[in-house]
Amino acid sequence: MHVIAANIAQPALIEWKGKKEYTGIYKAAVDKAIFLGKEGVSGDAVADRRVHGGVDKACYLFSADHYDFWKAQYPLLDWDWGMFGENLSISGMDESKIRIGDIFQIGEALVEVSQPREPCYKLGIKFGDQKVISQFIDHGYPGVYVRVLEEGKVCKGDELILKIQSDSSLTVKDFFDFLYAREKDPKLLELILNTPALPEKKKNKLKRYL
Repeated sequence: MHVIAANIAQPALIEWKGKKEYTGIYKAAVDKAIFLGKEGVSGDAVADRRVHGGVDKACYLFSADHYDFWKAQYPLLDWDWGMFGENLSISGMDESKIRIGDIFQIGEALVEVSQPREPCYKLGIKFGDQKVISQFIDHGYPGVYVRVLEEGKVCKGDELILKIQSDSSLTVKDFFDFLYAREKDPKLLELILNTPALPEKKKNKLKRYL
């Protein structure tokens, strides 16, 4: 796995249900390294810190391998890296193989996979069609959020090196599919609740399915 592009955004003003607000989803590739800090990427716009940024969502990675699928669905859009609001566009990333809690070296930074991305209406605004949210869920490859264990610079061409594989067998895709499944698998729920790297806030919300 390698970094294809490093992307950041300036705040962009959008309108949703008659109200104007800012978003950081309009990211674009930069020709320099970006700095991964403990609570976010330096210089990158985060409009709503209730749902983006912070320790458990410091940086968002999306697989470049899925771009061709989405280009076929939305051929009229102006495509470039950062289209999904990701900070790092990654080649060879497969959420069905990456585990929650895996630790990777990327450039100078050491990061831990914390959770998948859950799409919201801002992705629909970016794509010009809110149906992209259900399509994104059905496709099942949402990208990953990471927490930054060691801060540092990351740039295009850097390799993702697995340093420590999680003791939990829970993959990013397993967890993402569970979140949107109508019927919750009790064995998978048990695995989820016993995965230390998952944020406690996420696990507490899922305890209602016990």
